[in-house]
Amino acid sequence: MSTHDDAFRDSITMLRRSLKRMLRYPSSSLLVVGLPVILLLLFVEVFGGTMGAGLGIGSGGRAVYVNYVVPGIILVAIAGVAQGTAIAVSMDMADGIIARFRTMGIARGAVLTGHVLASTIQTMLGLVLVVGVALAIGFRPDGTPAEWAAAIGLLTGLTLAVTWLSAALGLHAKSVEGASNVAMPLFLLVLLGSGFAPTDSMPAGLRGFAEVQPFTSVTETLRGLLMGSAIGQQAVLAVAWCAAIGLLGYVWAMRLYDRDPARQVRLLSGGHA
Repeated sequence: MSTHDDAFRDSITMLRRSLKRMLRYPSSSLLVVGLPVILLLLFVEVFGGTMGAGLGIGSGGRAVYVNYVVPGIILVAIAGVAQGTAIAVSMDMADGIIARFRTMGIARGAVLTGHVLASTIQTMLGLVLVVGVALAIGFRPDGTPAEWAAAIGLLTGLTLAVTWLSAALGLHAKSVEGASNVAMPLFLLVLLGSGFAPTDSMPAGLRGFAEVQPFTSVTETLRGLLMGSAIGQQAVLAVAWCAAIGLLGYVWAMRLYDRDPARQVRLLSGGHA
């Protein structure tokens, strides 16, 4: 039985392994930054004038809309990393690497912890670049250092939560190709929230869903911290959603990890259990 020190050491070893894989295959990191930056430029430079005028804030226009849309773009980046995590975990299952690690007596869950921590680091570095591009095209946050620290903490918590859920989805997927699709609902949730347009501009049915789904509360909390808008109960809801998603993802991932590894490999390779 591994001690807590053994578990920590094993997790750090798996973290180094995952980071080295990211360096070996930089395309995944480029996607983390590339897609959000493309969407940022598209929505601000192409649609920003019209979208900003429709917000009813100040004089409208691109200058207003870039401040509005950046929190939504940040969540798109987090969803992109989550998709990469699901694929990486599924690839480990398909290659039988997790089964081999288990025969080596590595601490339970260290492999998944390494994936999650590496993805969190990747996300934070990617967000720095995304925010840098946003600043270059007119994003002007006015949050205090304490509010920035709270925003970073919230984003870190959301990334950990979503990444653990994605690790579980990667283990659950029947193939690597399937794992590449299981995180797509996360992108849809970002789009169907308040990240790109106010919820009160949506049809009644969609508005009701958009107002209660998790990414809306996170978006509104980020907006309040960075831009000084009202937060209200959104901060409590955002933290609660992060805790609930993280707990669900962790418990589900650990249960799937504890399944018979030979059965998992057979399923991923198209065989029969």
